[in-house]
Amino acid sequence: MKLLDDVSGVSGARFLVTGGAGFIGSNLVQHLLDAGAEVRVFDDFFSGRRSNLDEVRAQTGKDPEVIIGDVRDAQAVRDAMRKVDFVLHQAAIPSVPRSVTDPMTTNDVNITGTLNVLMAARDAKVKRLTVASSSSVYGETPTLPKIEDMALDPLSPYAVSKLATETYAKICYTLYGLETVALRYFNVFGPRQDPASQYAAAIPNFVTAALAGRPLRIYGDGEQTRDFTYVDNVVRANVLSCFVPNAPGVIMNIAGGKRITVNDVAMNIIKLAGSRSTLLHEPARPGDIRHSHASVERANKILGYNGIVPLEEGLRRTVDWYRKQEASQLGVGTAR
Repeated sequence: MKLLDDVSGVSGARFLVTGGAGFIGSNLVQHLLDAGAEVRVFDDFFSGRRSNLDEVRAQTGKDPEVIIGDVRDAQAVRDAMRKVDFVLHQAAIPSVPRSVTDPMTTNDVNITGTLNVLMAARDAKVKRLTVASSSSVYGETPTLPKIEDMALDPLSPYAVSKLATETYAKICYTLYGLETVALRYFNVFGPRQDPASQYAAAIPNFVTAALAGRPLRIYGDGEQTRDFTYVDNVVRANVLSCFVPNAPGVIMNIAGGKRITVNDVAMNIIKLAGSRSTLLHEPARPGDIRHSHASVERANKILGYNGIVPLEEGLRRTVDWYRKQEASQLGVGTAR
């Protein structure tokens, strides 16, 4: 059974996915096309990749409509919003370290860009819009697991931008009647996550290093904990959020609901890769939090979200995907 086969209403619905050529966005596009939806991608290809959409085409035999544009361009966003039922807003500058280095661009894209998307959706009278928020809004609050109504303490410009994103979404619901949902992602990983950037997330870096036999670079002592979330779980939560009656105006954690140390996840990847790599610890980075663990009780109650792919299976699928990519680049077998 395909990931969205049991979600009523997807087939024939018209979706706009901002950032649809990115890691999470392209996974959304693939599963929506598989479920019979009409999909439009809006992306400026700053961090999104055309190869992601090539893979979507290879996996589904279908092409999404692609509009090249920047969410900071209000007219381009309005044009992309025409004849759309649902919006899944993934477009963002997605890095804590990059936001520390360049807070202005993070602010412009993640806050001003989001407001452009919300206003265009309001004016186009879309049925519902779901925004991607982040666990980073919690900061170093000591309570675990993180519960949506607890006090927030963002520690980076990225975290501030995501708090603004979800706050603007909620205000647009209460003031203008635009149905919005905010999903706080916790450390999403999976196929198509780019390991090449200096700002890349931990798991793609770990996997590519392990497959190459290089040391796995860990910032800090590695005993910090994360609630890693396989991308299929995030895809399912996004699509469910478009159709569930009680979701508008709600903010929900989307996570695996299980925390693990960075050292342990690195060692698991080394094992899955059949590698002899070692761990290399470097100084902790500014803006990184120490511990992260989500309560997913609200998402379970409202969306029926249950994290259908557990961490261990998600890691196995991810290692397999990167291994196939590596084989393809070497001319051995095919990646797609």
